[in-house]
Amino acid sequence: MRSVPGFGEWKAVNDEHLALHTDKYQLNMMYAHWVQGTLNRKAVFEAFFRKLPFGNGYAVFAGLERVVRYIRGLSFTDDEIEFLKHQEEHYDEGFLRELRSFKFTGDLYAVPEGTAVFPGEPLIRVEARIFEAQLIETALLNFINYQTLVATKASRIKRAAPGDILLEFGTRRAQEADAAVWGARAAYIAGFDGTSNVRAGMMFGIPTRGTHAHSWIQAHESEEEAFDKFAGALPDHVSLLVDTYDTLRSGVPAAIRTAKRLASAGKRVQSIRIDSGDLAYTSIRAREMLDEAGLHEVKIMASNDLDEHVIAELKAQHAKIDMWGVGTQLITAADQPSLGGVYKLAAIEKNGRLEPVIKISGNPEKVTSPGAKDVYRIVNAGTGKAEADYLALKEEGGVDPSRPLRLFDPLHPYRSKTVEDYDAIPLLQPVFLQGELVYALPGLDDIRKYHAGQLELFWPEYLRKLNPEQYRVNVSPAAWDLKLVMIRSVQEKL
Repeated sequence: MRSVPGFGEWKAVNDEHLALHTDKYQLNMMYAHWVQGTLNRKAVFEAFFRKLPFGNGYAVFAGLERVVRYIRGLSFTDDEIEFLKHQEEHYDEGFLRELRSFKFTGDLYAVPEGTAVFPGEPLIRVEARIFEAQLIETALLNFINYQTLVATKASRIKRAAPGDILLEFGTRRAQEADAAVWGARAAYIAGFDGTSNVRAGMMFGIPTRGTHAHSWIQAHESEEEAFDKFAGALPDHVSLLVDTYDTLRSGVPAAIRTAKRLASAGKRVQSIRIDSGDLAYTSIRAREMLDEAGLHEVKIMASNDLDEHVIAELKAQHAKIDMWGVGTQLITAADQPSLGGVYKLAAIEKNGRLEPVIKISGNPEKVTSPGAKDVYRIVNAGTGKAEADYLALKEEGGVDPSRPLRLFDPLHPYRSKTVEDYDAIPLLQPVFLQGELVYALPGLDDIRKYHAGQLELFWPEYLRKLNPEQYRVNVSPAAWDLKLVMIRSVQEKL
């Protein structure tokens, strides 16, 4: 990642006050705990999702940096307290005084950004006073649901065009400014090479790229004049949009003439961009025209409502496209605009100790798994490939790789197996302990490399775009038995 002057100082002064970026019922539950005197009870919440987006075989966890920034700056301002004074609930002044001194003092564990993750496994585990753990739910889910969704979409697109340049062009279609910049960051994590959003470039050090609009062409007497003047203004960054009028009859020929004049001055056109029409046919013919003119080094960029499906189809048609500008379909995650991640209570303090809790539902997939849990990635030491993820109760104390591990699948017993020579990689890492940040946030380039390494752990069958093989998330026998016991206990009380 390129260095950004003053980046640390910029972050320090630009973190927003987001204490009220929450649902009203969180505040009402906090108030009820304050009234009952239970605000200091310890609780364990886990954030996870139930279903993979886009029919994909994996998701890409993103959003942790914003969670960290949010929690570090979490406090109530005088204006926010004043606003709460006038709510219809008429909160007691004692409660408002409690909010004035609010600070996150708990523990938070999270999967590193860029990790390939799967349904049902905790991405974040919060252990804190229920007064604190309740407040952060809404913002935490808001951040990780959106960014994980975009990172997953971007990773799918990257796999459709693994050797090409991918640019995020979605700002004008994003759901507001925050979605644009954090979406650009999520796409960069998953392998995109740059963004058109200059603010995202400043905030995160993401390379910024841009061409010009059709309006630049329309503002001149001809395409050739427009190209020449643009090249004169930015001779080292020339990318020409060639489809304003007729791509092959006027746009590409005009770009070729401009490129030859530029070459005589020791400069070159870097690329042409096609934004409409039959991208496969047009790119093939444009490549022929450029090559016939000796402009082999000029790349062809395509845009126009692209996603992984369109890109894969264009590649099947042998389109001559080197660079892809992907906007709406990526930044809005158009074919599935919500991840549906949830934040569920796993344990609550009773009589001085944490006790597991369960939520029962008429929908089996909504029955929660009780107890605080750790997540391990079981990697076969012989193949270097992941066999499964393994959920164990925190109280089990981890996984001992010196002993054979039974990967127990209670729903599909025939898939259960024993692994003997393996590494057990803990996925949940401490981020906050007793309210203090103990996790060094990695740079974006490090996260990108980590994500690429993550995908190397999986066989191609789990990563393919269409009908991927289901990767297993197993639970320990102790965790499974606890769930069964608690389900029976609830049923007996009904």
